[in-house]
Amino acid sequence: MKILTVGGGGREHAAVEALYRSGGEIYSVMKNANPGIINRAEGYLLCDEKDVKRICEYAKENGVGLAFIGPEAPLEVGIVDALENEGILCASPTKAAARIETSKSFMRGLVDKYHIKGNLAYASFDNAKDAEEYVKNVDHEIVVKPIGLTGGKGVKVQGEHLHSFQDIMDYINEIFDMNIGGAGVIIEEKAVGEEFTQMVFCDGKNITPMPLVQDHKRAYEGDVGPNTGGMGSYTDAGHLLPFITESERKEALDIIQDIVDAMAEEGCPYRGPMYGQFMLTVNGPKIIEINARFGDPEAMNVLTLLKSDFVDVCYRMATGTLADDVEFYDDATVCKYVVPEGYGVKSVSGKEISVDIDSIERCGARAYFANVDQKDGKLLTGTSRSIGIVGVAQTMEEAESNCENALRYVKCDHITVRHDIGTRALVQRRVDHMKQLRGL
Repeated sequence: MKILTVGGGGREHAAVEALYRSGGEIYSVMKNANPGIINRAEGYLLCDEKDVKRICEYAKENGVGLAFIGPEAPLEVGIVDALENEGILCASPTKAAARIETSKSFMRGLVDKYHIKGNLAYASFDNAKDAEEYVKNVDHEIVVKPIGLTGGKGVKVQGEHLHSFQDIMDYINEIFDMNIGGAGVIIEEKAVGEEFTQMVFCDGKNITPMPLVQDHKRAYEGDVGPNTGGMGSYTDAGHLLPFITESERKEALDIIQDIVDAMAEEGCPYRGPMYGQFMLTVNGPKIIEINARFGDPEAMNVLTLLKSDFVDVCYRMATGTLADDVEFYDDATVCKYVVPEGYGVKSVSGKEISVDIDSIERCGARAYFANVDQKDGKLLTGTSRSIGIVGVAQTMEEAESNCENALRYVKCDHITVRHDIGTRALVQRRVDHMKQLRGL
């Protein structure tokens, strides 16, 4: 089958590799010349990933029958609606269904309307004055977010990034003054616990779970520094995480199923991968965000482990015929992102970077190209994350070791890595934190 993929990051490279393993004939659209994707594609087009007209033309020119959209921005502008109007099946959500991510107030309102478990107290505002009144009177710690898309970097948390009333108001005013996210501010109750990601495949009514993942947003080791798009992530053998029980995971899956049911009821059935980001609290999983796509970096963990035919899974998502027989290998994975120096504040970009794929694979790891560009025979870093390295093994400890060994084969004078991701010490901190909260 001829398959269109849109997006040129690490998440999309991981998806392209999975489609390639499954025999897909791939045609890719991306804004950067990602060498990993180019290597697997029959053809590719470099253009704005939101250029709906050009992308549809490219898909028709190449006789594409199925499309997979990686990033959220093309979903927000209705790329799926346009492709479906051309008769092309899509394993990704329509513009209306993608609101579950593109509008945080839509997501909270939907969960509220259908009395779905796991919601947090929240209020959304279209002006700073009303937001200020709310902040003055709220009786719990808060999280401040732009309502619209910010590439995973717009969240600020009281007690971590915001330490005073003035800090909170400065950020709220910044969101309005700079039009960050483009849709106002949402203020949510701060949930205390450990974050985890439960992603699922969805066909409009049925869901099939992927292994649990934990992402690391903070830029620097020890979980400090600014929020980023994600510095790395890990899965454990057996697809749970060390601080989560099977029943707690089932609670999260029930929440996602209820959201999928509610969206069908609302007339915007959801098809494609769905990303549930939860905080595990002493009162069970609470919804932090629902995203209309794979997570990045989490896609690299789970798609590396995917045993089933990904072309078939995408076809089944697109046609409403998903079964519960999607299989993953039982191994553990640890992903660490190589990022440009200064990432999270001001990235040093345009620097030459080299990647020795063969040596990385001999270490028991995989390399996924992300925000890099091929120019004049050189591979150059961009302003966002550069290369995802995923170590794979039967245990998390071995997977982390494989990842670290493989990182030696990525060379650049202006890169950094969070080396603590997936280490025994950091994972144990998560386990101890949950034990403390549970009073154990």
